[in-house]
Amino acid sequence: MVLMSAFQIAIHSIHLPGRFPKTMPDNPEPNDASSNGKTASDFQWILDACGITRSGSAIPVLIHPDASNMMSTGIRVVLIGGLNGRSEDVDATRIAAEQLPGMARGAGVDLVLSVIPVGNPDGLTGEVNPDTTASTTPAHGYPPSDGFFDDSTNPEARYLWRWISFAAPDLVIEVEDGDGVAWGANAAASAMGMALNAASATPDDSLTAALGQGEPSGLAPIPGLRLTASANALEGELGRLVVAMGDLTRRSPARRVLDARRGRSPMEVARLLGRTYGYVLDPVIYTQGVAISGRLRLAELESEAGWGEPDTTPADIAGLVEKYASGQATAFDDQAGGQHLAGLVWCDELSDATDDPRYAAMLIEAADRYRSETPGMPPPPSDDNFRTEDMFFASAVLGRAFGVSGKPEYIELAARFLADADTQKPDGLFMHCQDADWNWGRSNGFAAMGFAELLTCMPADHELRQTLLAAHIKHLDALLRLQQPDGTWLQVLDYPGSYHEMSVTCMVGYALARGIRSGWLGSNYREPLERAWYAAAERIDNEGGLVDVCTGTGVQTNTREYLDRPAEFGFDHRGGSMALWFAIEVERLRRGDNVRG
Repeated sequence: MVLMSAFQIAIHSIHLPGRFPKTMPDNPEPNDASSNGKTASDFQWILDACGITRSGSAIPVLIHPDASNMMSTGIRVVLIGGLNGRSEDVDATRIAAEQLPGMARGAGVDLVLSVIPVGNPDGLTGEVNPDTTASTTPAHGYPPSDGFFDDSTNPEARYLWRWISFAAPDLVIEVEDGDGVAWGANAAASAMGMALNAASATPDDSLTAALGQGEPSGLAPIPGLRLTASANALEGELGRLVVAMGDLTRRSPARRVLDARRGRSPMEVARLLGRTYGYVLDPVIYTQGVAISGRLRLAELESEAGWGEPDTTPADIAGLVEKYASGQATAFDDQAGGQHLAGLVWCDELSDATDDPRYAAMLIEAADRYRSETPGMPPPPSDDNFRTEDMFFASAVLGRAFGVSGKPEYIELAARFLADADTQKPDGLFMHCQDADWNWGRSNGFAAMGFAELLTCMPADHELRQTLLAAHIKHLDALLRLQQPDGTWLQVLDYPGSYHEMSVTCMVGYALARGIRSGWLGSNYREPLERAWYAAAERIDNEGGLVDVCTGTGVQTNTREYLDRPAEFGFDHRGGSMALWFAIEVERLRRGDNVRG
């Protein structure tokens, strides 16, 4: 059967790291029309991964093509099995996935079904956790409170929890093989539970039970059912389930939270981020300096719109940085790296807002720390291995120094740095540095922003402009091929199952918006930009808390180390800064504001 082949492909993909999205038809009769007018043969599941086990195996998922379609009115369902690593449960899940689409069509239910055939691949295949001898299973341990996604014993639970939370289905159905029939319903599925004569889902720390309580991943409950049935009883119980679905609310509480977050304008998001980030600069570092710049950009937007009372942001920020401008404190010592120098990206904007020349002088002093020494090498204090972080740091500082001074040596130094870098690969992506050929998400975000920042400042007739622009567009095109269906980019860009990382999504989105506003990117980049924006907006709560920002990361020695970098949840300077810049750039684009040359 076609579906059986889909499951076989999914199970076999467990040991296949690297990018493997494939599509495959679902099983119903090819001429059977669905409720939205398409035939079943029009639908293709997308094979992807929703996590990575401790041994490095993918947790496969078959994603319905409408799962990320915001306009879809179907009932989104995630079917999951194999949490205990039992093959019998996987078989029961396969049968359920095979039968549910046809049953739903027959009952007039528009079903958007995605399937996690085995939530515990290591249990199914007998893989041993290399970090512990403890017996763990993703059937328990919910809600996980930490260890995202580097938990040494049960990372599978973290991946499943976050992926399901942001899939925000209207219903999660866990299937187990067993004697007789037993239904369990979580607190958010009480109405369906009554129709199915279900008991309360237990134990409390099971996936099904925990999804119905509190605020999973900062969102809201998701209705969940657990069906335990013998093979002989399974079909009949699925029929009862489909009948009960007719009364299911078409938007789960979690889905409604995501809809509300997406419904905020970029300006609304920028304003809540501006209330949260950009109020400290100690130490002077880019993770805080970018947010200060963001506050100044936000103040300019609000002033142009004539909103409210005269804005005090420039004066507030001037007070915040006075100790550095006055010389009472040094911004950085003699060993300051690019990450510290880029902490002054606000200087040109504050100088314009206050007419105080001291800030421009601080920027020039920082730019003068970059030195042209060895031809073909990065300018110190950049690392000598062409790290992508330095592409952003140097471009941001030197480009702005050129802008305030008009001295060509600044733009020449930055342009030559990017032109000399030999870390862009044939596929268009950037290595983290010369010695680290890993497709880390944020390293590519730094490269995208670095090129965007420099191209913004670079004269149109500069001899290297077309070369750098071609490299930048090649890079963005490579990134768009790796954009996820939900609009994000992954922690390791081409490693299915690695987590959906917030900062790279904002950084690439910023580069896209800046390129469209500046005219070097065409309208065909608008759709992926909008998807990136909505993905970022979903991951920003109403207090400025964020979801899954990779913690500070130096050059790692292997892919596993990048996969294991902790993901920050809640307040985060780095992610908040980039999200604020991104929101303002999208707002400018929607207003039709071109970048001023």
